[in-house]
Amino acid sequence: MAPVEVAWLACDLRTGRIAEELPAIAATGPLSRRIGSVTNVPLRLDLGGAPAEWEAATDPARTLLVAVDTRTAVPQWSGIPLPRVGGSAAAVIFTAASAESYLDRRYGAYTGTGVDRSAVMAGVAAPLLTQGPPFVIDAVNTGNLMDYSVADEDDKTVAALLTELDGMDGAPEWTVDTVWADAAQTRVQLVLRIRPALGTPTMPTTVWDMPGCVTSYSLTESYERGRGATRVIARGDSQGGGRASSDVHTADDLLAAGWCLWEHRYSPGAGITDEAQLDAHAAQSLALMRAGSRAWTVTAAASAAPRLGVDWGLGDALTLDVEAGTSPRHPDGVTVTARAWGWELDPGADRISPILLED
Repeated sequence: MAPVEVAWLACDLRTGRIAEELPAIAATGPLSRRIGSVTNVPLRLDLGGAPAEWEAATDPARTLLVAVDTRTAVPQWSGIPLPRVGGSAAAVIFTAASAESYLDRRYGAYTGTGVDRSAVMAGVAAPLLTQGPPFVIDAVNTGNLMDYSVADEDDKTVAALLTELDGMDGAPEWTVDTVWADAAQTRVQLVLRIRPALGTPTMPTTVWDMPGCVTSYSLTESYERGRGATRVIARGDSQGGGRASSDVHTADDLLAAGWCLWEHRYSPGAGITDEAQLDAHAAQSLALMRAGSRAWTVTAAASAAPRLGVDWGLGDALTLDVEAGTSPRHPDGVTVTARAWGWELDPGADRISPILLED
């Protein structure tokens, strides 16, 4: 079984070109990714083994730190060092925020009528292509059209706009992938990937078995506030003495089957006054919350598990197969297929943990 080891590369944030290899840097927590979210990784650089140009290679806001699987040469994670702390100690401490964090430092404006939802996402993200990191946008249409308008004076970041858009019914999913920009692997590129559904969400790509590569798992079921509801109303901003509101969206089938009424009212974002948009938010929230949430966290030996970035990735459907007699929670065994909405990788501990959310 080949262990999972990562090499850290320091790249120029504007061009993506590799500036230094950093063998003396190590993550002091797991690497992780989530669909449509920022993740952070704490890092430590041992100055005794650092290259002479380590300061320039890890300069906050100027560099991108990339973790590459040494066996497969696949970039697994990249992040921008923002705080950097060092002094009389023999090491410098960083917190690097994943490339998605840059989306919260650029502002968007867009107007379109009858435009595919993926194209709207690509449109609000267009500022990333000017005077920024080496972003490219890779969008696939959903076939679902919408009207959307946001002005520059609304002061909404690209991240806020994408979050607002992906909270609507029929919305695509998005993430930022770090890939090689050239065959010689001298520079990286950041791909804002916009898809009706990321990965391969319906056909299981790999099986995770216990006993086998899986060492443990847990199932978290929740109907807490914000995670479960049988009736949803989305509220917008006040206008003309009133407040914009969605229709009432109710899971009538569940109520008829004997469920109680659990209400959820919320504001999906500042500045929303369009009732059609509020309806799309409420419909999406009800679809996600009607039966509560079921999340499976699987922990496996990284050296024995399917290889991240080669065998599976974000959005893929994975199958967990637990043999009878190996789990007190499921004494008869259980087989479940669900999508990988996130993962954590701790190479030093030989541990990989996909996070699977059931629809």
